[in-house]
Amino acid sequence: MAEKKEYVEKEGQRWFEVDQKKPWFTEDAGWPNEVPKNMLFPTITLGQMLQDTVKKYPNEKAIWFLESFITYKELYSLVESLATALHKLGLKKGDVIALLLPNSIQYVVAYYAAQLLGVTASGINPTYKPREAEHQLKLTGAKALVVLDSLYEQIVEPIIGETKVEHVIVTNVVDLVKMSPAKKFLGKLLKKIPTGRVPADALKLTKLLQTPANVPDNKVHTDDIAAMITTGGTTGVPKAAVLTHFNLVSNALQSKAWLYKVEPGGVAIGVLPLFHSFAMTCVMNISIAVGAWMLLFPRPPQVDELLKKIQELVPQKKGLYPGAEILFKRIAEFPDINKYDVAGRLELCVSGAGPLHRPVQEAFEKATGGRLSEGYGLTESSPVVSAGPFWGKRKVGTIGLPFPGTDWKIVDIADWTKELSIGEVGEVAVSGPQVMKEYYNQPEETTATIVWGEDGKRWLLTGDIGRMDEGGSIIIEDRKKQLIKYRGYSVFPTEVETLLYGNEAVGEVAVGGIPDPTSGEIIKAWIVVKPEYKDKVTPQDIIEWAKQNLTHYKVPAEVEFRDELPKTLVGKVLRRVLQEEDPRFQEYKAKKKT
Repeated sequence: MAEKKEYVEKEGQRWFEVDQKKPWFTEDAGWPNEVPKNMLFPTITLGQMLQDTVKKYPNEKAIWFLESFITYKELYSLVESLATALHKLGLKKGDVIALLLPNSIQYVVAYYAAQLLGVTASGINPTYKPREAEHQLKLTGAKALVVLDSLYEQIVEPIIGETKVEHVIVTNVVDLVKMSPAKKFLGKLLKKIPTGRVPADALKLTKLLQTPANVPDNKVHTDDIAAMITTGGTTGVPKAAVLTHFNLVSNALQSKAWLYKVEPGGVAIGVLPLFHSFAMTCVMNISIAVGAWMLLFPRPPQVDELLKKIQELVPQKKGLYPGAEILFKRIAEFPDINKYDVAGRLELCVSGAGPLHRPVQEAFEKATGGRLSEGYGLTESSPVVSAGPFWGKRKVGTIGLPFPGTDWKIVDIADWTKELSIGEVGEVAVSGPQVMKEYYNQPEETTATIVWGEDGKRWLLTGDIGRMDEGGSIIIEDRKKQLIKYRGYSVFPTEVETLLYGNEAVGEVAVGGIPDPTSGEIIKAWIVVKPEYKDKVTPQDIIEWAKQNLTHYKVPAEVEFRDELPKTLVGKVLRRVLQEEDPRFQEYKAKKKT
């Protein structure tokens, strides 16, 4: 094996070498002239990145939340006070603080206060059940927990005694909103502002924020752990991806370079939850890297509410909207969209957490005048690996081009050391500054996922199956573990879903395999029919249509109509939930156990 050379140090910065003869760097492939093919990455921390922005733009808006703005100067004052208070509580470099919060000013303050101290932040999904929250608190070894008061009794109280949490810090959703005390009191009294019972010994965030700022120098280094995010990972086993300051600063700067029209005064629309890596980078960290501001919603708003806020608050050509395809689909199909002046305000929109289909892209761009491209990433890559260009040549159906400093290739599924040729299907492997350090306390999972290649580079084996075209773009076929094996054929669920979208009655679709003693697995499709077709089409009609339009082994054996498909908070369809609801799947799992 060649000498390990993940990067070269150059005057306090790191250079990740990518051969500029790679096919995606050509103008014909669509590489934007405005984006550097490679770049130097500074060895700074997230705290330093925030400090740099505060110095440049102290009086610029940083966050809008619940009808209230705060500036970068105000944000940093809160961050410093909380960092000082956490230090006084005994939190030190290497400790973990968990954030059981919705999108809010408090989330950003607590996250960046941790970064100043060298404390690791770990966001928890506010929709979790108690045992799910307990698993994450135990997995990360969290020493402190910041929690919304309305969530404490239902999620935290049943499990807090089973964890290592020493400090519970509570806050109400309007604590940092510029609203009169009387209005806050009345809102809670009338239950318009959610609240909840908390223990008498819980610390109040508002009290901690009164601490005079005196942040100690904890010698936080660029390679220290900044965040741990729980994920099923590339092998499906729950674990915590360890992301360093260098990972996260680099990914924010890569995103800034690709989204080169995002500038101070721009707006990142935060519908996606900040505990998820997509919003962490593409809403929070990129805003702070650029000097833009965040438009945060504590829960996903109704389409009319979102459009109203875009009309009121987002200037022309200033909006960055990261989301899942379903969010763009809802806007494109909203019947009253013409009532709102949103045309031209959504300059840059990035679809992630699943494939972007051409009909959705075209309908959204026509309805809003924005530009929508597909991005790709994983929690293990901070998370963004690639995106499609917003102008010039775009290839719908691909995950675009790798970000500056990022290399990628297709490797053999059974032997990752074997690189495959253009057009061959295999596992996607990526290398670059955004690739995580490790899975926390799981060395075997880490070595199965991060490998050193013969080229001396450190590669992340993504678990995604794809193929590269002649322009260096990658077409994702599916997850390695979601391949359907039907009578010896390998069927990609994503491909079948894309083909089924060709039926005019199909509004949403998910495809998965169901165990079958004869064929190994059968193909099943769960479909949400468009409202205008509800009484005009049957599951058998879809199957018959598929027989006419799909190769025989890709035709679903079963179609089930649903009112809706289960999704994560970022809009990714939960195929596994659908599969596990089928009794044959449960029976198969039970037999495997015995």
